[in-house]
Amino acid sequence: MTSVTYRDAGVDIEAGDALVEAIKPLAKATTRSGVMGSLGGFGALFDLKAAGFTDPVLVSTTDGVGTKLKIAIETGIHDHVGIDLVAMCVNDLVVQGAAPLFFLDYFATGALDVAAAKRVIAGIAQGCGQAGCALVGGETAEMPGMYAKGDYDLAGFAVGAAERGQLLPVDVAPGDAILALPSSGVHSNGFSLVRRIFADRGLNWESPVLEGRCAAELLMIPTRIYVKPLLALHKAGLLKAAAHITGGGLPGNLPRVLPQGCGAALRAPWPMPAIFPWLARTGGVAPVEMLRVFNCGVGMALVVRDAQAAADLLRAEGEAPFALGEVSATPEIEISGMDGLFA
Repeated sequence: MTSVTYRDAGVDIEAGDALVEAIKPLAKATTRSGVMGSLGGFGALFDLKAAGFTDPVLVSTTDGVGTKLKIAIETGIHDHVGIDLVAMCVNDLVVQGAAPLFFLDYFATGALDVAAAKRVIAGIAQGCGQAGCALVGGETAEMPGMYAKGDYDLAGFAVGAAERGQLLPVDVAPGDAILALPSSGVHSNGFSLVRRIFADRGLNWESPVLEGRCAAELLMIPTRIYVKPLLALHKAGLLKAAAHITGGGLPGNLPRVLPQGCGAALRAPWPMPAIFPWLARTGGVAPVEMLRVFNCGVGMALVVRDAQAAADLLRAEGEAPFALGEVSATPEIEISGMDGLFA
């Protein structure tokens, strides 16, 4: 019988080892107080006391990038989806008042392309740097037969902590002002609808979309990471609640941080990246559906104690907050001025 190796079966152990060595400097650059040990062990250790916590509550999240990965694979733009992955996890941590501590990733593929994988993980390290958390480990899985040639999938796992008395939301009441922090674009939700629009209209990712810019350039803009400005706002005692606007849009996510019986009265139009009106027009997508699927320009919705003081602090942090509305005493999310929202 002919000797058969693991490589013959489609799994290249040497390629995996090469990737681990290539990403060690990337992970090391994200280290922070509390990290114990280095990449390559069977598990990662973290010392909460060394990180400065007295009576911490741990908060954990997990997420992925969704079918935005199909565009990354088809265009070869692998550099930003790692940022998306981190953003989808750490933005969900910070809205609970937690500071992200560490992050792990899961990268699965049919046959490992070390160069492409390194670009993805470099993006993960960049996202961790923006969020102030450490990339402490992960898993690279080569699974021939599970994925088509060139395909890969990503999952992320983040752990954060907050002092026991500092969790959010807190004290939200009717009349509280709601501010918004702008999104950079589509972020990482709704891409199955985006891809359907492109397929129905016979467009491709190189098609010019807005002012000569191609679709891939606009759609692959990474998800914004809001950790540092939100933690600054929370530390100042100005943040009551925050909602990360992902799949489900404003109607699906804002109610998650409001007390039972409360809703919101929002006022449109608000600042919005031009990609959203373009998608609405090109795809024939109704405003209600746009708001239900996409962030539509609102990356974070913030319930604050003092709108002016909160806006001033956020501007000092480099943000461009805008007024979105206020908490209402009825459970609906009502949006006035919808007629001009996607004009």
